[in-house]
Amino acid sequence: MSIDLFTFPNLLFFFKRCPRYIEPQNLTRVSEFFLTGLSDDLELQPLLFGLFLSMYLVSVLGNLLIILAVSSDPHLHAPMYFFLSNLSLADIGFTSTTIPKMIVDIQTQSRVISYVGCLTQMSFFMLFGCLDSLLLAAMAYDRFVAICHPLRYLVIMNPRLCGLLVLASLFISVLVSQMHNSIVLQLTYFKDVEISHFFCDPSQLLNLACSDTFTNNIVMYFVGVISGFLPISGIFFSYYKIVSSILRIPSTGGKYKAFATCGSHLSVVCLFYGTGLGVYLSSAVSTSPRKGAVASVVYTVVTPMLNPFIYSLRNRDIQRAMQRLLSKTI
Repeated sequence: MSIDLFTFPNLLFFFKRCPRYIEPQNLTRVSEFFLTGLSDDLELQPLLFGLFLSMYLVSVLGNLLIILAVSSDPHLHAPMYFFLSNLSLADIGFTSTTIPKMIVDIQTQSRVISYVGCLTQMSFFMLFGCLDSLLLAAMAYDRFVAICHPLRYLVIMNPRLCGLLVLASLFISVLVSQMHNSIVLQLTYFKDVEISHFFCDPSQLLNLACSDTFTNNIVMYFVGVISGFLPISGIFFSYYKIVSSILRIPSTGGKYKAFATCGSHLSVVCLFYGTGLGVYLSSAVSTSPRKGAVASVVYTVVTPMLNPFIYSLRNRDIQRAMQRLLSKTI
C-alpha cells in the first residue's frame, strides 16, 4: 500500500498525538460511535425507560401548554410572555434533541449512533442550548425595562424590538452551532469510538479526537463567550439595575410587588445556570465520565420540565389562561 505526501504527515501527526496502542482501523474517520448510556444494569433499563419517557412527555406537554396559553389569550400578548413562549419552544427542541434517542436506545438495547447522526445531534444540542441562554438574557432585559423604565416600557419593548431580539438570538445560536460543527468536521482521527454519555456531548467527542487542541480550544472559548459569558453578564447587569431600582422604592409592599415580577424568571435562570455549573464542576472533580452523564440529566431533562411549572405556579395570568384553555378543550 502506497502512502502519498498528504497522508504521511497526517499519520505522523496522529502517532504524535495519539497512543501507540490504537488499532489501525481507527486511523480513519469512523462511521459510527457507541454511547455508553447511564447504566449497564439490565434490570434498571425498564425503570429508566419509564422514567425518561414520562419526564419527556411532561416536559413537552407542559411547554406546549405554555405556548398555547400565550398564543390563545389576548391578555398575554405582552413582551414577557412572547419571550416565554419562545423559551418553551426552545426547551422542547432542547429536550427532543437527546431524550428520544436515549429512550429508543434503552428500548432496542442498541447504543450505536452514526457519525452523521452524532453531528446532527450535537448541532441541535448547541443550537437550542445557546438559544435558551440568549432568550433568558432577553427576558432579563425585558424585566429591567419594566422595572427601571415602567413609563416607557411599551415604547421600548415594542413588537419590532422583541422580534429582533428573538431573531438575533436564533441567528447567533445557529452561528455558534455551525462554528462547532466546522471544528468537528475537520476531525479525521479518533482515539476511540466509545462516548461516555447518553448523547453526543461536544466535549466528550473532542476529547476522543486526535488533533491539534490549540485551534479547537480557541474556537470553543469563543463559543463559550458568546453562548455563556455574554448572556450571563447581561443577566447580572440587568438584575444589578433592577435591585438598585427596587431598593429606592419607599414602601415594602412596592418592593415586594416589583420583585415578584422577576421571581419566575430569576428561578429559571438559577435552575438553568446552576445545574449547568453543577454539571461542569462535578465532571471536573469526578474521575468517572458516567457520573457526569448522570448529572447532565438535570439540565437536559429536569430543567426544561420544571420551567412550565415555575411560571404557571408563580404567575396568576398564566394560571387563568391555562384554565380558560383547558375549559375550552374539555
